[in-house]
Amino acid sequence: MNKVKKILAPTDLSDLSETGVRYALELARRLDAQVVVYYAVCLDEFLRYELAHVRPLLMDGVLEKHRLQLARFLDERFADILPLVEVKQVVELGNPDENIVAKAKEDGADLIVISTHGRTGLSHIFTGSVTENVVRHATCPVLSIRPAPGEKQHVRRAA
Repeated sequence: MNKVKKILAPTDLSDLSETGVRYALELARRLDAQVVVYYAVCLDEFLRYELAHVRPLLMDGVLEKHRLQLARFLDERFADILPLVEVKQVVELGNPDENIVAKAKEDGADLIVISTHGRTGLSHIFTGSVTENVVRHATCPVLSIRPAPGEKQHVRRAA
């Protein structure tokens, strides 16, 4: 088994994703690994919001806005551990599950640590699962983290 040197920790800036990012950061601290905190801004959501509010559409400005949101998410929620871990922040536009798999391969990630709702049945069928698609298509191991009962699970986007 190879030593884990690089961990990809996808986030959508939600409370749910906080659980996975925290786990990735704690694991990286113990293993002396780097964490790439990766925010794939959903292209559909991007088009709905940004095209309605940003004219002319300046990609650099849009990406910068999301980079600032990611930095704020990390600073507000992980200030206790960020100084102890080598962290790289990456924001890209696209389909989250496809982007996560491609980013892990491109960066040579040894492990993906990702949160999941753990839904089953009709709820799962209707909502789909980024985590399930990542597990299915990733070329490296994927650790799926489910919040403990009572832990924050609702989706809350950074403003």
